Amino acid sequence: MELKGKRVLLGLTGGIAAYKAAELCRLFVRAGADVQVVMTEAACRFVTPVTMQGLSGKPVFTDMWDGRIPDNMGHIELSRDRELVVVAPATADFLAKVATGLADDLLSTLCLARECPLAVAPAMNRQMWDNPATQRNVERLRADGVAILGPAAGDQACGEVGMGRMLEAAEIFAEAAVMLGPKPLAGRRVLVTAGPTFEPIDTVRGITNLSSGKMGFAVAQAAAEAGAAVTLVAGPTALPTPAGVEREDVVTAREMHDAVLARASGADVFVGVAAVADYHVANRKGHKLKKSEGAVPTIELAENPDILAAVAALKNGPFCVGFAAETENLRAYAQAKRKKKRIPLLAANLAQEAFGRDDNALTLFDDRGEHVLARAPKIVLARQLVAHIASMLPR
Repeated sequence: MELKGKRVLLGLTGGIAAYKAAELCRLFVRAGADVQVVMTEAACRFVTPVTMQGLSGKPVFTDMWDGRIPDNMGHIELSRDRELVVVAPATADFLAKVATGLADDLLSTLCLARECPLAVAPAMNRQMWDNPATQRNVERLRADGVAILGPAAGDQACGEVGMGRMLEAAEIFAEAAVMLGPKPLAGRRVLVTAGPTFEPIDTVRGITNLSSGKMGFAVAQAAAEAGAAVTLVAGPTALPTPAGVEREDVVTAREMHDAVLARASGADVFVGVAAVADYHVANRKGHKLKKSEGAVPTIELAENPDILAAVAALKNGPFCVGFAAETENLRAYAQAKRKKKRIPLLAANLAQEAFGRDDNALTLFDDRGEHVLARAPKIVLARQLVAHIASMLPR
């Protein structure tokens, strides 16, 4: 994610996870951001200001009364030119301060006096995270519009395992990038489908496909980065939900159809990335089929509803974008599908070169012709696709 010229204030509080803040600072700087670091006294016991100054390229502030600020009002001046304040790690003590408006050091005071968004990455022992007081503070912060990044579950420095582990630096960076990125879809509502569907044969077997859902999840992430309110309807996949995205999980094609149609009228854009099964099992069994000597069960198939066609046929429906995963004759099949569905934009790729991979290549088809997106990581292609969609929408 390119963050050239973006101005971030990175705050560190006193926790062992402060070592991850060094990598987070590095990621921001590498992306082109201007990073100002502010540390609490306790944070300095885990990572030194010298380290953070070396990584950020700017003096680090720790003292409310630092004379380097001309008017000695660091709690005001340090945040005035910032576009985002990120506190990582954010201890239970710090969360309590911000939730209650307590300002007894430089970092908590500037958070109270800021005029830009605030994101916090909680980091603490699992009992501290689960404590009702902490949970009340977190809910208060959410209600006040503070972005809560994490935490995650896992091994903790105390030797215990559970919720409270700070997100990794790359995860915090990705979520912060959503808050800082360009917003060509600001005010738009985007509905995305992703992943495979699973059509049961009996209670333990079914028909599915090799779609990993990675492309659809990347599109959802890119749309959120572009400022859209995104709803993701996902088939069976273990992928994590992109930051800022509302997700609904479904299993079958008919469940996906119903979930999409329930939301389509309220969407500005619909992107059908999911590899939806064309058929379901009409004679599905309510028990596990047993293998019998010489007897092979017969599976009867019935056609599933066409989700993309149904959305495209809606009166005053959303701008529709389809996906075509072909194994041959890509251009001919993709152009035929776009005309049949009567949609303004279709993205096509070769299934054998995309399913399960982290990269892809796409060709976009619209009324202006073909637009080739060279092979790249799927999130890069998703951002290019979202930019193309934004350019086609009425202003």
